[in-house]
Amino acid sequence: MANIKSQIKRIGQNERRRERNKAVRSELKTRVKNAVASQEEDALRLALKRLDKAASQGVIHKNQAARRKSRLMAQIARSKE
Repeated sequence: MANIKSQIKRIGQNERRRERNKAVRSELKTRVKNAVASQEEDALRLALKRLDKAASQGVIHKNQAARRKSRLMAQIARSKE
């Protein structure tokens, strides 16, 4: 453990951010899974919204959000055929 006060604070901040990011990433997986399973517009809209929000918060990269959205839409389109 660090002896420097600012480093102790930084460790705590990093831990809190890690927990928050972990929860957001977990929710993303759940929302995408629900959107694919239910085939409902509301579930799809919510999944896309959460992906955008995670990207804007810096939890995932914006290109990763775009890629996930693209794959989700393609998967939904394939299942409707």
